[in-house]
Amino acid sequence: MTDQRESLVQRRALLTGVGVAATGMYLAGASASAESVGFQPARHQQDAWMNELPGVHRAFVDSASVNGGAAALHYARNILNAHRDAYDGNDTENAMIVCLRHDSTVFGFGDEVWKKYGEEFNAELNFPDPLTGKAPDVNLMRHTDRGMMPNLGSTIDSLLPRGVQFAICNQATKSFARAMSRAGRGDADDIYNEFVASVIPNGRFVSAGVMAVMRAQEYGYSYLFAG
Repeated sequence: MTDQRESLVQRRALLTGVGVAATGMYLAGASASAESVGFQPARHQQDAWMNELPGVHRAFVDSASVNGGAAALHYARNILNAHRDAYDGNDTENAMIVCLRHDSTVFGFGDEVWKKYGEEFNAELNFPDPLTGKAPDVNLMRHTDRGMMPNLGSTIDSLLPRGVQFAICNQATKSFARAMSRAGRGDADDIYNEFVASVIPNGRFVSAGVMAVMRAQEYGYSYLFAG
């Protein structure tokens, strides 16, 4: 009997030890999870504008190609229209950013730049004016008289009064300026300054489009890639 009691006591001690260990592991896991949920990213002045846009819904529509830039405009309009029609909402309830980076960066430039560098843009991107079949001499995403395009009639100018903001990649802007310079169009810094001076309304140059993608999500924006 004594041996049986000792064995029983040992088994209970073992089970108790396992329980304590499991409880400790659970608490450690819960603590790590709490720390993860409580994570707060660092804030930088360069990104503060994202947190200042009014709206109870935040959306970041990203694009990296010419077709993607066109689609991003259409997606932005769809989001605004769906919120209005299905939720009885209004545009001011949406903080909406469309990102123009990589090849779609050129849609952040004004018509004067397209008139001057349209041939080079078309050679780089193969995005001719559907009306003429030739190199564009205007920013196609600001015009509705050029025939059917991937934006399906959603233009930059139609989104401006609805509060849509545009993040334009500064790194890609510099890259395009260098490409124009290599094509014999002048000094890269001068061309870059032309691009910056022609920025579309509600347009803001960000250090890099991919950085804006990251920062927007840290500020609670839902992310949508348009292509």
